[in-house]
Amino acid sequence: MSGVDYQRLFDALPTPHLVVTRDLKIVTANAAHLALAGLQHDEVVGRDVFEVFPPPPDALDEAGRPLLGLAFHETLITAQPTSAFVQRYDVVDPSIGESRERWWSHTVTPVLDPAGQVEMLIQRVDEVTDYVQAQELARATSSASEAALASFDGLQAQLYARSVALQAAGEAHQRTSRVLEAMPSGFLSMDTTWRFTVLNAAAERLLGHLRAELLGRTIWDAFPDVVGNEFEETYRRAVETGLPQTLEAWYPAPLDKWFEVMCWPSPDGLSLYFSDITARVEAARREARTAARLALVARVSQALTAGDTHHVLQRLPRLVVPELADSCIVTEVGPDGRARDISSWHVEERLRPALDDYARVRLVDLPPHAPFARALRTGVTELLTAETIAKVPVNSAARVHLDALGPPRGSVHPLRARDQVIGALTLLSSPARPIDPDEETTAQEIADRLGTALESSRVSQVRTQLAEDVQRSLLTEPPEPDHGQIVVRYLPASEAARVGGDWYDAFIQPSGCTTIVIGDVVGHDTAAAAAMGQIRGLLRGIAAYSDARPAEVLRGLDAAMQLLQIHTLATAAVARFEQTPDEVERGVTRMLWASAGHPPPLIVHSDGSHTLLGSGKGDLLLGVDPTTRRSEGVTELDRGATVLLYTDGLIERSDVDIDAGLARLTDAATELTGVSLDELCDGIIARLVDGHPTDDVALVAVRLHRQDRPRPAEAGPQNIPAGLPAPRHPAQ
Repeated sequence: MSGVDYQRLFDALPTPHLVVTRDLKIVTANAAHLALAGLQHDEVVGRDVFEVFPPPPDALDEAGRPLLGLAFHETLITAQPTSAFVQRYDVVDPSIGESRERWWSHTVTPVLDPAGQVEMLIQRVDEVTDYVQAQELARATSSASEAALASFDGLQAQLYARSVALQAAGEAHQRTSRVLEAMPSGFLSMDTTWRFTVLNAAAERLLGHLRAELLGRTIWDAFPDVVGNEFEETYRRAVETGLPQTLEAWYPAPLDKWFEVMCWPSPDGLSLYFSDITARVEAARREARTAARLALVARVSQALTAGDTHHVLQRLPRLVVPELADSCIVTEVGPDGRARDISSWHVEERLRPALDDYARVRLVDLPPHAPFARALRTGVTELLTAETIAKVPVNSAARVHLDALGPPRGSVHPLRARDQVIGALTLLSSPARPIDPDEETTAQEIADRLGTALESSRVSQVRTQLAEDVQRSLLTEPPEPDHGQIVVRYLPASEAARVGGDWYDAFIQPSGCTTIVIGDVVGHDTAAAAAMGQIRGLLRGIAAYSDARPAEVLRGLDAAMQLLQIHTLATAAVARFEQTPDEVERGVTRMLWASAGHPPPLIVHSDGSHTLLGSGKGDLLLGVDPTTRRSEGVTELDRGATVLLYTDGLIERSDVDIDAGLARLTDAATELTGVSLDELCDGIIARLVDGHPTDDVALVAVRLHRQDRPRPAEAGPQNIPAGLPAPRHPAQ
């Protein structure tokens, strides 16, 4: 209808109407509203609605908020009309020029933009003063005559109010019908017997039925799957409690959708809005699955970084089940080329024994054309349907266990290294589990990370073992002088970079004196091991040629390191055992010792008492200042005494200081009094290291047996180099 003056039509409406913005600024008011308030159009436009019409105290809720403001807010949030409510608002009567009591009924309706968003709000006002006053008068009057008069006046007010209500209802019905039909969300109402009374066009579309097919039928008859699920529970709770309810739930086929529902009871029954949120739910689920897969990859990566790769392979099935599959088997191809299943896990506890049994025998006599063997050969993921798995040519025992798992589908993901496949992940799932290509991609990403980590671990093990073998080859067997027993122990660090510079040595000098050495080159790598070999060779060469005492040996070593440009730092302790004929007669031995920054030697006497020689860590480290003066100590030992030289890996820990470590050492040595020298060394290492050293540990021990008796059997046979001078005493 072109040329229609809508402003004139708006002003012609007999009921007061007010149009406001989203922030409650007045846009316009029709003539009926302006006349009601006694205001001009220019006096209200652009002003806040509650500035122009301040609410009286009885028009506020318990929190002091205007009831009309709450209605505006609800309509903004729901984009739906807000049911009418009644409030008192006194205005000036132009006929008498004074304010008088007035009562009004309010309805707030949204005006939507093309996108379905609330653009403006329309407030409709109906005066119900006569009706309200008549009701109050009827309640306040006690005499019969007054009651009759009130009844008559009330009847008039009711008739008037009813006429107003009927007019408003007709207009509201038409307006509501148009709004309901235009709504994108479904709307329906049921009466108190659960029969459909109202449905809009969106409800027809979402429910897949025309309203003519549903009106008059009960919801339980039209939609039997509602019975006994969340929908029925929510609808009945709303009716029983009288409170609105909301839910998000899935409705099975033929609808097969997720719905968001808001329902509310009324004296006429139950009404509800509902919308299809399937796309939103599926998107949220996809996001959650993606986040879970990323978190899984991160956990596997963290485990590979922080722990032993083979330990991760053992734990991996429990990490990926049930995130990627119902069950998982991890296979490693060893350096010998043989594939071995090393771990497995099933989400169902009752099926774990069957899966374990299947993993134990499935690779026996597996032909090369089987999907698993093909994946190991080609390095390409194999996807297995239930039909494919049923045809896998496994041995009879494996077939029995595989059939016990049900008809699974699955996939084989090779553990790919740089130029070979060194294992595989086998994932099995029930056909009922939805197929997700992203899960297969994630599984292969995890398999590739495992392959890379496993290859790196193997390379590291080979290199470490090689360096350790080189290091051990430098630590020769000690001599066994008569009545002197020497035992050595070497334990590399348990960390990957464990090859270090700890060393021990024991030899006999030209004068026939036994010398033992302990040392530690700074660093934990092959360079430290190489430097250790050089320093150890220099020291024993200097001592063997010069027959010098410990302090002089260390001084000569320091000078040789500077001259030969061995740029490293090292600690060392040297002990030399000497005896004169008189000392042999008395059954004692002199020990001369010197230390270059090394932990102090420990003497364990035959009675179990002990002595730590020196204080602190002795003189300056080797490799700092070759001109430094080296001091030397001398102590006299009785027969049966034991001397221990050791590296700091035996006593130092990150959580305790060196004094506590020395106390643990002396306590262990005292506790082991009376045991053989081998048992003493093993017992000390067991108590102080517990099989997991964080640093290299070297230990050399000397026990001085009695010389007035034959060499004890526990000391083993004598082993000394040829060409030594003859003993100066028969007991030597």
